[in-house]
Amino acid sequence: MTRFERYANIVSVLFPPVGLIVGGVLLWNTFLSWRDLAIFAVMYALTAGGVTVGFHRLLSHRSFQTKRWIKTLLAICGSMSVQGPVLEWVTDHRKHHTFADEEGDPHSPHLGRPPGIKGLLGGLWYAHMGWLFATRGQASTRRFAPDLLRDPTLRAINRSFNKLVLAGLLIPFLLGFALSGGSSTAGFSALFWGGFVRIFLLHHVTWSINSICHFHGKRRFALQDYSTNVFWLAVPSLGEAWHHNHHAFPTSAFHGLRWWEIDISGLVISALERLGLAWDVVRISTEKQQEKLTSALPQAAPAP
Repeated sequence: MTRFERYANIVSVLFPPVGLIVGGVLLWNTFLSWRDLAIFAVMYALTAGGVTVGFHRLLSHRSFQTKRWIKTLLAICGSMSVQGPVLEWVTDHRKHHTFADEEGDPHSPHLGRPPGIKGLLGGLWYAHMGWLFATRGQASTRRFAPDLLRDPTLRAINRSFNKLVLAGLLIPFLLGFALSGGSSTAGFSALFWGGFVRIFLLHHVTWSINSICHFHGKRRFALQDYSTNVFWLAVPSLGEAWHHNHHAFPTSAFHGLRWWEIDISGLVISALERLGLAWDVVRISTEKQQEKLTSALPQAAPAP
């Protein structure tokens, strides 16, 4: 990719969240307060953790085991992120790993795209959002997630998706209403920031793993796909942006493999393990990492 194409790629993903931040500054003390920010942060942490720790590392890759009530709570929180029912999410993700950047991948930005900026932006759009209207939910759960189909609790959570979405909106409203002493205006303000804005930002962060993290970033393992590590997405994605590491070792409970690779989801799993609430936590030894290390791969994924 050219420098212009890389910058266009990044700006297209960063612009919506930055626009919201600017809007928040302009609305400070009118339709945004510390109470709203606190509710936003709590709801973001719960629902993002439900996706990263629950949907992804626990249910999709079985990176660790935990108690049933924790698995249930994570699946509920992940459902409130509004990224689809749990069985559908896991099915699509497992299919992505089966066909990573090859025919059959539900959201690769590199398939069937013409060369140049048009193909790059088309691939970026498709991987970021376009696939949601084309291939989302079409994978066979019986093929890719039969283990989850056998779990009656997960099936019940899957069927309750619409109700959980509404709960994810009702909770911030009730928090804002209660913490303000019964102000409906404060409740609606909390609903906006802790509900709608939280969902919007978390969607773009998650979709960026499909788009940005298969287009531009660092690579150090010998892989056939185009996955990359993107450091500036690591914190908002709770560690998911170490995506190249994840593709190298999909079952690892930790995506940050170096001490400076911030992986909040990995820290949560470690905390659960220390509390005796998680076990069979998958770790990748230094020797296994060395086996896949390479200095010959390009540092950025090629254009489609």
